[in-house]
Amino acid sequence: MNIGLALGGGSSRGWSHIGVISALADQGIVLDIVCGTSIGSLVGASYVSNNLEKLEEWACSLTKFGTARFFEINTSLNGFVNTKRLHHFLNEYVASDNSVIEDLDKQYATVATDLESGREVWFTKGSVLEAVWSSISLPGLFPAIKNNNKWLVDGGLVNPVPVSVCRALGADIVIAVNLNGDIVGKHFQKPKDKIKQDTGVVDKITDLVTEYTASVFSTTKVEDKPPSLFEAIAGSVNITQDRITRSRMAGDPPDILLSPKLSHIGLLEFYRANEAINEGKECVQRMLPEIQYVLSMA
Repeated sequence: MNIGLALGGGSSRGWSHIGVISALADQGIVLDIVCGTSIGSLVGASYVSNNLEKLEEWACSLTKFGTARFFEINTSLNGFVNTKRLHHFLNEYVASDNSVIEDLDKQYATVATDLESGREVWFTKGSVLEAVWSSISLPGLFPAIKNNNKWLVDGGLVNPVPVSVCRALGADIVIAVNLNGDIVGKHFQKPKDKIKQDTGVVDKITDLVTEYTASVFSTTKVEDKPPSLFEAIAGSVNITQDRITRSRMAGDPPDILLSPKLSHIGLLEFYRANEAINEGKECVQRMLPEIQYVLSMA
């Protein structure tokens, strides 16, 4: 029996995938196939490359300032992510440049979106990092990635939770992790009395990039102030992925669906890894009777 794990997209909420994988391992559940979209592809690649513990340690040590260092102001308008810093991070905690999917111990695949045709593109062989980079290229943050004469962006636009890819690779049982089950509109619900906590250099960086990284830092909000650029992007992505996920799963439901409760974590709040990872573990515990039942019947 082949067990497949479909890791969905959801930006910073994706750290909960680490908790899910850890909790499943604690139950002795062996995963044969791992497929990921967006942040799910990154965590999945780290897992199949035996780097997940290193990734978890790094993510849990990440601060608001550390998160901000991955962004930069540039005039190209292709994206706001510091690609050099991201590349170094991927090499250190996900996979090396020369790592290829065919050499991995487990079957692995990612999903990206063809920007011209709107079709989904599956990476089932070739460079692990290229597969991850193509899948995580969220419009507005990352530049599109060129592969085989196609411009590719985030796979969450077409297949937010890649159940279908797991099935195509031969999974008999698919465990899916949906990060978008309860997040539509929730990122706008900010405490009215929230005040600024950062000081010194963080304040300066906050002032510099506040227009497009407002969701990274704690700032006082005025009720009638319009959403920032990234709040608007976050809301749009949340709505799109939620609707597409519902549609895709109605036609191809997983055998086990895990839906961590992550609406309190914003799109770019990567420094909240501890919360996300713990919720991933707790989600598995809540669903453990169902997981055990499905696996026992297979």
